[in-house]
Amino acid sequence: MQFHLNGFKPGNYQVPDAARKAYPTPPIQDLPTEVDVLIIGTGPAGLTMARQMSEFEDISTCIVDMADGPLLFGRADGISCRTIEIMEAFNSSEMVEKETYKLMQNTFWEPDVTNPQNIKRTHKIADARLGMSEFTHGIVNQARLHELLLDGMANAITNLRPHYSRELLDLLIDESLTQDLNAHPITATFKRVDDAGRDKIETVKARFAVGADGGRSRVRKSLDIALEGDSADKAWGVMDILLNTDFPDIRVKSFIQSKDHGAVMTIPREGGYLIRFYVELDLIDKDKRASDIRMTEVDIIAKAQKIFHPYTLDVKEVAWWSVYSVGQRLAQRFDNRPVDSSDDVIPRAFVAGDACHTHSPKGGWGLNTSLPDTFNLGWKMAAVLQRKSKPALLATYSTERRKVANQLINADKELSKIVATRPTAGNASQQAKVDTAKIEAFMKRQSGFVSGTSIEYFPSYICTGQDNQHLAKGFKIGQRFHSVEVSRVADGGHQHLGHLVKADGRWRIFVFGGTQDPTLMSSEAYKLIDFLANDATSPVKKYTPTGADCDAVIDTYAIFQQSDLSMHDLHDQLWPAKGKYGLRDYEKVFHAQDGNDVYDLRGIDRDHGCVVIVRPDQHVASILPVAAHADLAQFFDAFMIEQS
Repeated sequence: MQFHLNGFKPGNYQVPDAARKAYPTPPIQDLPTEVDVLIIGTGPAGLTMARQMSEFEDISTCIVDMADGPLLFGRADGISCRTIEIMEAFNSSEMVEKETYKLMQNTFWEPDVTNPQNIKRTHKIADARLGMSEFTHGIVNQARLHELLLDGMANAITNLRPHYSRELLDLLIDESLTQDLNAHPITATFKRVDDAGRDKIETVKARFAVGADGGRSRVRKSLDIALEGDSADKAWGVMDILLNTDFPDIRVKSFIQSKDHGAVMTIPREGGYLIRFYVELDLIDKDKRASDIRMTEVDIIAKAQKIFHPYTLDVKEVAWWSVYSVGQRLAQRFDNRPVDSSDDVIPRAFVAGDACHTHSPKGGWGLNTSLPDTFNLGWKMAAVLQRKSKPALLATYSTERRKVANQLINADKELSKIVATRPTAGNASQQAKVDTAKIEAFMKRQSGFVSGTSIEYFPSYICTGQDNQHLAKGFKIGQRFHSVEVSRVADGGHQHLGHLVKADGRWRIFVFGGTQDPTLMSSEAYKLIDFLANDATSPVKKYTPTGADCDAVIDTYAIFQQSDLSMHDLHDQLWPAKGKYGLRDYEKVFHAQDGNDVYDLRGIDRDHGCVVIVRPDQHVASILPVAAHADLAQFFDAFMIEQS
């Protein structure tokens, strides 16, 4: 898609530029006095949390922000493969895929050896993240991603919408109530900042609170959580621009190093015309912020023009610009519990996104780490509120996501060092030289982390079964369930297995059959399905509420090697009767495709098959032998609450 030809216009890119109108300021409505979940902040972490909560009719949610309306410009640009997989769980990946600019190549430029005042391309390579997912790393305005999440919230069963123009004054927790799930131990006080209701005070009581309110998070400060790490000592200018130039790689992601003027990183934006520049500036004095630097977009453009010599930059419009500082800091803890608390202590307030990890934006990790933070937390909080899972499940959020945030901080430190060519604090004599080969090597080495596809959670009771990893080597326990396309038995339709794991709070069991005929009652696959359907110890029987469909809590799918199967010859549980009319579901059984065989691609044991348990956040929870009925039951028994 092409847009922004005659100037940058935010909004829905399905509407032509000429017809696209500015969003009206959302109307102000009073805050509810009591909710189950209170979310502060409408960035990617806050909106993802709200989008997840909007799926549950029996959970009341309120999301609040100090801004007067949705984000329109700037901020994050990159949408990683993994983030698009998450958007697929929200049924929004098609629009993201359609509108993003796909990053296919990287180029590297250094001073020309024969004329060092000029820059010269050293090489061009394919993007290291290609092939790690069915989706491609893309570039799109963060505001557009927000809009897709907002639309999903508004269209969900709860019709959830943010409350804008509220400043959080204080958030207090009554510690005497935190271990009672029926209580509302959190009291949040807000002040209206809109003209009509300026200084009006509102109070909300909540069972749980999530602070997704940015790097200067008031929620984090209210919880007395310290940020640990390095303060900033380097500034960069960032701008989204429409320009004409004779620079040949303007529509390719480029790392450019000049001899005397620093570095620029360029990223082509969505629409075919917009470009983002990250321009290296100078040191920041101790105890100073990027906002203290007296520079304008004109200064940033002038700096970029020096770096690009001998190429020219004729900037026609600056859609957005800012100056930011490079600093990496990590929250000491991600919830209100004291450090080293037992998992039996129920956390009631959480921080997510920039509220618990801050870093530079050059790696594209901000949004792509913040959004998965609450994609991890959301289903756990819903399961606890709905009394489907034990409260101890909530403690795994901090354990799992703080590990990822720590990896992010370390990677960002390395990238910031190798991308910068100007002196850093304590090393003012450093020569302006960086080896672009180091940048290339870094991107290859970190491609799995940058794409989000290699994020892996620690072994725990919801990431277990490592002894059985050999049964499906390509479905790494703790990592996301790496999708593969298969064929549906009922009609031959093609289906990506990963796209079956929607953000609806349900667990998935994928049964990969061995060489035995699954229509035979003596086969291990048939016996497993019968166990799930009928045995008293079956997790499907124990944890599905009476009267609910058999897949309401744990959804079972089967993939077989045989392609000549008939649905009516398989166990009833694989084409179950559902809904008020008892209609049959014919979309639960698949077979491997010729030339795209899931067994080969994911290293699945052909003789014996296996069971892959997938969490509601699409991460692989366990791998088990098909015959391990008791182990399958014990997995769910560790954290779920019997319903029947």
